[in-house]
Amino acid sequence: MPQAFTRRPLAAILVGLVMAAACGREAPREAAPASVRPSRRDAPPSPAARPRVVFLGDSLTAGYGLAAAEAYPSLVQERLREAGLAAEVVNAGVSGDTSAGGLRRLDWALDGDVKVLVLALGGNDALRGLSTGELRRNLAAIIERARQRNVAVVLAGMEAPPNLGRAYTSAFREVYRGLAAEYRVALIPFLLEGVAGRPELNQADLVHPNAEGAQKIAALVWPFVERALREAGHDD
Repeated sequence: MPQAFTRRPLAAILVGLVMAAACGREAPREAAPASVRPSRRDAPPSPAARPRVVFLGDSLTAGYGLAAAEAYPSLVQERLREAGLAAEVVNAGVSGDTSAGGLRRLDWALDGDVKVLVLALGGNDALRGLSTGELRRNLAAIIERARQRNVAVVLAGMEAPPNLGRAYTSAFREVYRGLAAEYRVALIPFLLEGVAGRPELNQADLVHPNAEGAQKIAALVWPFVERALREAGHDD
């Protein structure tokens, strides 16, 4: 059975707790959408001549509860076309995935002529209370293996639920900052910046970004992707 049906999506507790802390109300329970589109993991993407931008993530990247065209990686694809950058976006988001899961499927994700990897994992590690040391090791391994293939990495940070305590949330946040500094990769401090805690930008469950929220995430991510592609020498 696909993971999208066997695990709760990333934001189901994480964003709910962030919202509860921000809005002063109890975190809502997850309401499953009418359809879930789990990402394929049993075969690599079909061959393509264009360089690729791969988004390796979880439910937020997969576009849980949204049409395929509304997920933020698809919106970044639109911006690439508008900017005249002939790159193909590959959405390698799997709902419920952890950093360890992302590491296990990295070879599949990096199939083809990948120029940029947007690494957006870690929220589910926090939901499971996994050690920040394990999170760091997994993300570091992904970054190192991507760089061995000359793939530029954009690291998208997440926030741990506040109920895990100040020490954990601080250490969790520092994982992303530390990795960005050590490996000199671009860092988006918080993927849900400006979206988490705002009901008008989330679906009816008040957990997952709606189409407008996804637009804001795409606007946040886009400059990092554009810069990485141009620095990789792909500017046509």
